[in-house]
Amino acid sequence: MAQKYEKLRLYRNLVEASVKALKKIFSENQLADRVVQTMLRSNRKWGSKDRRFLAATIYDAVRWYRLHYEIYGKEPQTTEDWWQILGIMWILQGLELPDWDAFVGLNPIEIKQKEQDFSQILKIQASIPDWLDELGRQELGEQWAACIRASNEPAALVLRANQLKTSPEELIINLDKKGVKGQLMSLPDAVLVPKRQKLTQLPSYERGYFEIQDASSQEVAPFLEVKKGMAVVDACAGAGGKSLHLAALMENKGSIISLDVEKAKLEQLQKRSKRAAISIITTQTIQNNQTIQALHNTADRLLLDVPCSGLGTLKRSPHIKWRLKPDFLEQIKATQQQILQEYSPICQSGGKMVYATCSVLPSENQEQVQTFLKSPAGTNFRLIREKQILPNEGFDGFYMALLERI
Repeated sequence: MAQKYEKLRLYRNLVEASVKALKKIFSENQLADRVVQTMLRSNRKWGSKDRRFLAATIYDAVRWYRLHYEIYGKEPQTTEDWWQILGIMWILQGLELPDWDAFVGLNPIEIKQKEQDFSQILKIQASIPDWLDELGRQELGEQWAACIRASNEPAALVLRANQLKTSPEELIINLDKKGVKGQLMSLPDAVLVPKRQKLTQLPSYERGYFEIQDASSQEVAPFLEVKKGMAVVDACAGAGGKSLHLAALMENKGSIISLDVEKAKLEQLQKRSKRAAISIITTQTIQNNQTIQALHNTADRLLLDVPCSGLGTLKRSPHIKWRLKPDFLEQIKATQQQILQEYSPICQSGGKMVYATCSVLPSENQEQVQTFLKSPAGTNFRLIREKQILPNEGFDGFYMALLERI
């Protein structure tokens, strides 16, 4: 575990806020991202260091939840339990605890010895539920250990330069003027920001010069092989990160219809499109299957970035491994295949389709594509190529398959 707090001084009010947040996440089953956002907005007196401390504390506690409670001896239920859990975490991160009653009984030597005792038990050492460890071993075999260990590394901050307005090189210069250091990456639009910080208040963001988008996610839009002037449908667009990337690759020429079942997400995409100076995106809420049928045989390119387990995104969303359940995973796989079956006719003959997930599981990825190709709906498609990215390669786990309708 990374040592982040060597010179940190603990303040009771910040620890109390962290405990309250963790109880909401684990006892009330609230989403970690929303809890953190709400908490940070709740006290304007907190400075930037306080906010960084709170966010790091909460996400680290969520990320290493099982390891900490195994060392403690039980899962935390009370406020007192959570103080002890956080004390264990900080001891493992190299922090000398203050002499507070809440930390009484925590012996650093014993805690570090227990961590060592658990070092050969992957499900504890990597801090995951039993069922997930069993599933990962079953589906990924020897790749699983490296994959899940890497999933506990905090996510890197990666930007996508909006090539309609700037280049990665120009963006780096612009960021540097505001004290933000950026680095070029091998991807054509990507800029790595080594130090995590809030960038959405920068003038360059407000002017649409960049979006925050993980490096692996940035590989999906180019995989679709779009060209300017094409008719494209992004059928599971969400808030539209990939729609925006597609529009930039198309030089804002052609048409993109971005679909989703959630109207609020599409409204967010409309705002992002305006900021990015993109005019070719039209949003449409999926009301029923007739919305899809009306688009049959209309698209040169079709993107199906389907709902999934999200197991490739644990670096940025560690709470997923505690919220995800086997029955939900089975439901989501049924949904993935249903989308492939019902949405694929949107792609016209001679057109191409990408099926994508942010999962590492073959049962959500390669196996879904093969099931589709063997079905009546898939008989007119052929697989051109596919790519699996695992978290131990550096960024989010992602899968993408390019298919052609013949």
